[in-house]
Amino acid sequence: MAAGSIRVGFVGAGYIARWHAAALAAAVPAARLVAVADPAAEAARALAAANGARAYPSLGAMLAEARLDALHILTPPPLHHPMALQALAAGAHVLVEKPFALTAAEAEQIAAAAAAAGRIAAVNHNFLGLPAYARLRRALAAGLVGRIDAAEIHWRLPLAPLRAGPFGLWMLRAPVNLVTELAPHPLAFVVDLLGPLREVALQTGRPVAIPGGVSLPQTWRLTARAGTAEVAVAVSLVEGLEARTLTLRGVAGTATLDYGRDTLTLERADMGGIVTGALAREWSLARQHLREGAANALRQLGSLNRRSPYALGFAGAVRAFYAAVAAGGPPDGRFAAGAAVAVARAVDAAVACLPPAAAPAAPAAPAPPAADPAPGPAGALVIGGTGFIGRALVRALVARGTRVRVLSRGQANPFAELGPAVAMVTASPDDPAALAAAMAGVGCVYHLAKADEATWEGYLRADVAVAEAVGAAALAAGIGRLVYAGTIASYDASDPFRTIDEDTPFGPMERRNLYARSKALCEARLTALHRDRGLPLVIARPGIVVGPGGPLQHWGIGRWNGSGAVTLWGSGRNPLPFVLVEDVADGLIRCGTVRGIEGQSFNLVGDPLLSARDYFGAIARLTGTRIRVRSGNLVGLWLADGAKTLLKRRLMGRGDAVWASRADWRSRGHLARFGNARAKAVLGWRPEADRAALAARAIDHPGLFGF
Repeated sequence: MAAGSIRVGFVGAGYIARWHAAALAAAVPAARLVAVADPAAEAARALAAANGARAYPSLGAMLAEARLDALHILTPPPLHHPMALQALAAGAHVLVEKPFALTAAEAEQIAAAAAAAGRIAAVNHNFLGLPAYARLRRALAAGLVGRIDAAEIHWRLPLAPLRAGPFGLWMLRAPVNLVTELAPHPLAFVVDLLGPLREVALQTGRPVAIPGGVSLPQTWRLTARAGTAEVAVAVSLVEGLEARTLTLRGVAGTATLDYGRDTLTLERADMGGIVTGALAREWSLARQHLREGAANALRQLGSLNRRSPYALGFAGAVRAFYAAVAAGGPPDGRFAAGAAVAVARAVDAAVACLPPAAAPAAPAAPAPPAADPAPGPAGALVIGGTGFIGRALVRALVARGTRVRVLSRGQANPFAELGPAVAMVTASPDDPAALAAAMAGVGCVYHLAKADEATWEGYLRADVAVAEAVGAAALAAGIGRLVYAGTIASYDASDPFRTIDEDTPFGPMERRNLYARSKALCEARLTALHRDRGLPLVIARPGIVVGPGGPLQHWGIGRWNGSGAVTLWGSGRNPLPFVLVEDVADGLIRCGTVRGIEGQSFNLVGDPLLSARDYFGAIARLTGTRIRVRSGNLVGLWLADGAKTLLKRRLMGRGDAVWASRADWRSRGHLARFGNARAKAVLGWRPEADRAALAARAIDHPGLFGF
């Protein structure tokens, strides 16, 4: 089949779509992404532009015009069933992101529709596409494990959104959603290796309340039988070392698949005596671990981490789907609709074990946002109000008697307990009409939204252009004040003998990291609107923001490896600009209300009370958890970044890749001191000044580790 001859469309342009696009490009030369549909126009345009495709506002428009051979359904789960039926009716093969459907009944309808249309419907159970899983299946077929007596699957992986959001994700709206979203991963292994599950039971524990009034279980234990085996699935979503493993115990041996790392080890009966047998067992396991680790390390080195275990799983699933499409079927059994139906039946049985109050019927569509309150001149609009700082700001505004609108791309409302004091406006901040409607009658707009892009072009589109659109809309609406949240990361903080205040220039930005550079350009564009057209602008630059509801793994401190290890930016002995989230919220409100400060900027940083090592020492003292901390050589990290940049340019064709300057890397260590005198004097701002109180509020709260 000729390269690019299979015309592919994506519906849904979010995070998971990037993995599908990379897998398609790497694993299926015969396929070409030609169309992307998503009601979020900005996301659809960005993904389409990156892949030479065309963007569409809806699945219907895309199916009518694009003449697709295959469609990847990458939307929130409630849309999987109707969109799969729509695509199959239009004559396209479908690859559905897991979960295949919300219920077994819906899964059966998709399978039946595919059979009737003579098309393939498959599910992306991506971990079944791993190379190590293929080797496990071959070992089982060769009888190296024998008849299986027990299968034990661990999914122990922190779920960061439970701690710090975004809380609008579909899976966080109800316990049934969380189980429906995550359970297919371990259950797909069972169905593929052992057959359908029976006698399913589920116990949950360690509930955590998230904004919006939802309580979600962070631990589950599912038991069942399948084939000849007793099955146990253990799930833990609290902070801790990742452990995602499948262990099969059989008559002839035991196989352990680490599907988070794509490794496989086999343990078989030893032939030695008491002494030599023990040594031989450990030597065999050591050789296997060394072999697996070396193979993975070489693979990552050779691919610049483009062949991570997660990426390999996607590539395996996508490759299997398109092999069936090219051959006209049948689909690979790992990903076939029949397997998807069996997994959905097991999920149904697990959901039925949830307490009635914890298992409401899953909605067919996202719940509508709260009704908009009557606009008034004293109101505020918060763009990016569902993030960590935004949530604190919204609650602080309401506590002061301000009625707030929150503009968000998502439809979930994390402020349900605040009633009509908060209204959710579901729209993209680059939509002029939506911005105009959201700003009507508002006195102050807080723009806290930020982008997370991989290229400078992406930041120009998703961050800089959005900031300009917000500024233009604020001018047109005649709002009284626009408060823009920049970042202290835009400063050159590489000189330990320097004190940075608001009069300190950012300096050259061309070789700074993309985030710092983008935020600086946003400030410059908005400042030009203030200077040239009178935009009533105030800029706030928060420091390293900590406190309840925030992430443990703050990348302003260092490079994290899970929750248990961190490489600091530098020695970690210099004071860092920590600041409590409630103090930042108070500072932002003052930026929006203090008279006569238009055109000024304020560094919302705390007093220099704690270094990075002080911070981790306080974690150990207050929580009993000693995180592994290592100093980072900033010059070495800068040189390593230069080598990676060169490889990106030469091997990946990334001519836009920029080697960040040495000063940029040193700036990550916040070696300079940051002054907050202007915020104190002009705003009357008083951040926490007591070292012990700062540490206690930043660290000693149950949500830090998910307890």
